[in-house]
Amino acid sequence: MMRIGLFLLTNLAVLVVAGLILSILGVGSYHGAGGLKLGNLMVICLVFGMVGSLISLFMSKWMALKTTGTELIDPNAPRSQAEVWLLQEVAQLSQRAGIQMPDVGIFPSYQSNAFATGWNKNDALVSVSTGLLERMNKDELRAVLAHEIGHVANGDMVTLSLIQGVVNAFVMFFARVAGDFIDRNVFGREEGEAPGIAYFVISMVLDIVFGILASAIVMWFSRHREYRADEAGAQLAGKEAMISALLRLQAESEMPDQMPKEMKAFAIAEGKEQGFSLAALFQTHPSIEQRVAALRQLNLP
Repeated sequence: MMRIGLFLLTNLAVLVVAGLILSILGVGSYHGAGGLKLGNLMVICLVFGMVGSLISLFMSKWMALKTTGTELIDPNAPRSQAEVWLLQEVAQLSQRAGIQMPDVGIFPSYQSNAFATGWNKNDALVSVSTGLLERMNKDELRAVLAHEIGHVANGDMVTLSLIQGVVNAFVMFFARVAGDFIDRNVFGREEGEAPGIAYFVISMVLDIVFGILASAIVMWFSRHREYRADEAGAQLAGKEAMISALLRLQAESEMPDQMPKEMKAFAIAEGKEQGFSLAALFQTHPSIEQRVAALRQLNLP
């Protein structure tokens, strides 16, 4: 699926803004004569840390539509047999998964790909690429749709938001603890003296650095949820169809990835990016080989 997603980028941006507000307005509430009031700081960081992830969550569908160029299919007036088929399949899969029918869309990309997003399982979006529609057979297409429905039914976006919110809180907490330590021991701030500009600058820089490092935790969850979505896809559409769809994606993996980087955490396939490749800890998806091997071990028809 996708690298550092729109969700993560938006979250990081809001985290930095929240950190700035916290540093400017929150100083008096967690700095005392004896130094940092760690209990107060942790509570404040938890509140502010959840802001970025929640904003990302509630904006996820809108951002996905804008960044991918997805055109929603009007359920009352589909324009082609392909759109009719997509609506019927998503409706059937959603009913079997026990969720309300998501919005269904198509985005322009030669690469075979798809994604699901939305702030809750009953207000979601499932979108597929034009390349996926052109080159996959119906069994493979159904498996890809089932995989995305699996993400929605498993509540992956909500869980991702909660994990990101907790990570945000610890990032902000440790950035300020480290900033306070450096300000006192390197820049010579006296006991009881108000924090200086060095503290604010260091805290903001560490918000970014720690935020990037801590994203490895979120990426681990992203990889873990792919196995669960694959299993859901296999249960809804058949194990062999799910394996066939993944192998088809693997065959196309040498193609340049046209999916916006902001959406990489939410797609069916990560694709092949040109240039620098992030380390394994920051991968949003396991390899196709790992996913196929996991599927083959499932006791499913």
